[in-house]
Amino acid sequence: MRSPGEMRTRVEPGGDIPLAQVKNLTKRYVQRRPFTRTEYAVRALEGANLTIRRGKTLALIGESGSGKSTLAKCLAMLEEPSGGEIWFNGENCGELTRKERFSLHRQVQLIFQDCASSLNPRMSALEIVGEPLAIQKLGTKAEREQRSREWIVRVGLAANSARKRPMEFSGGQRQRLAIARALALEPKLLIFDEALSGLDLASQAAAIELLAELQAEHDLTYLHISHDLQLFPRLADEIAVMHEGRVIEQQAAATLLADPQEAYTRDLLMAMPSVESILEERPA
Repeated sequence: MRSPGEMRTRVEPGGDIPLAQVKNLTKRYVQRRPFTRTEYAVRALEGANLTIRRGKTLALIGESGSGKSTLAKCLAMLEEPSGGEIWFNGENCGELTRKERFSLHRQVQLIFQDCASSLNPRMSALEIVGEPLAIQKLGTKAEREQRSREWIVRVGLAANSARKRPMEFSGGQRQRLAIARALALEPKLLIFDEALSGLDLASQAAAIELLAELQAEHDLTYLHISHDLQLFPRLADEIAVMHEGRVIEQQAAATLLADPQEAYTRDLLMAMPSVESILEERPA
């Protein structure tokens, strides 16, 4: 956070400048041992570097505990990093004021795997989609309701479902509702933390088709965190690999799947099912 009057670093967005960059990011959590209550540090991120290009889809893979979700939360400003920098749309997020950071929350939205737990069961679909608009104080109540209805329909839910509660929807429909809530703010970056992994194949395919349409229409940028390698040929322009809190490799999806450079990446791909069929499925 900068002091009043201090110059802020800014790079004008556009051209080859990425939408978001993570530079040498570190994150440590202090925990206490049982019985002795002595403190110790858990290192979730250790000098992570990542580049997210405008209008593209980046898949982030790695074993459980490698730091993927922590990196996503730092990007979405739900966690404060211990060190390093996060740049978004040409600005260093660490130099933003509290008010500017609040405004920036509109531009980065995070969608979780268990979307049901992130949807208030007492709210209607209309209220859920409109809630972030109210928090950001965007438009009048009537305008917020109108925009919410439009997004409910746009993500493929019936117009008459606006008054339904989350548990009245199927899993795939709840995921669409979570997407509508995120897109109502017109963000630039959507982060999906295993958001498609829990869906059945039909719902997964429908969600992938919807996301592709929305990306083309609204020039959206996606970061997909997933362990499901079979999703990548249909989703990703690039793939990044995390290991022990660092991004050890980031390449074009076809290049990484065909010729990974790191031994850990090769082991990870070999441990995942149907690598050969995935390479065949990758469009030329």
